[in-house]
Amino acid sequence: MSEDTKDFVMKNGKNNAQSSDEMESGPTASAGMPQMTFATFIISLNHSALVHLGVMEDPTTGKKSKNLELAKQTIEVISMLEEKTRGNLTEEEGRMIKSLLYDLRMMYVKEKNV
Repeated sequence: MSEDTKDFVMKNGKNNAQSSDEMESGPTASAGMPQMTFATFIISLNHSALVHLGVMEDPTTGKKSKNLELAKQTIEVISMLEEKTRGNLTEEEGRMIKSLLYDLRMMYVKEKNV
């Protein structure tokens, strides 16, 4: 196992290298990154889908390009998460994921039919 991956090994549901409190106040927090929540995770996936739809610039290249196959896959991942988390989301999270999926699906259909 490499040095880069050993911090991610889980035993008994706990990270051996860091506690969850240490992880929350660790490098991510000091780097100015937002705390990872379900909402920020879904928004991150939404951003990826928008990049693949060619709506937003790819942060690595600074250019817009379309990859409808990857956009569809990302939309399907968000849809799967909606299904698997049904009944466990707050009302706000449920509305957010439903709204994002609707918008992404409409954009995908529009781009597919161009």
